[in-house]
Amino acid sequence: MKRREQMVTAFVAVKVGTGEHLSWVKMIRESVEKVSGVKEVYSVLGRFDLIVKVQAKSVEELANIVVDGIRSINGVIATETFLIAAP
Repeated sequence: MKRREQMVTAFVAVKVGTGEHLSWVKMIRESVEKVSGVKEVYSVLGRFDLIVKVQAKSVEELANIVVDGIRSINGVIATETFLIAAP
């Protein structure tokens, strides 16, 4: 019997720096949506500007998605990752 791989799921809160145009957050959101492993992106009000649902095969892959994918986008100034402990 083949064992089904458990995916790692996390929500990543993203803070965006101030941009020159009103569509700055929208442009960054569109870039985040293109990152591999990103499943959903929501614009929110509050301390962060975006909440991103990410799925990966491992915690290491999740870290790579956040650091190399999301944090590397021009305009992203901070992230906070919330790893889902149980479904």
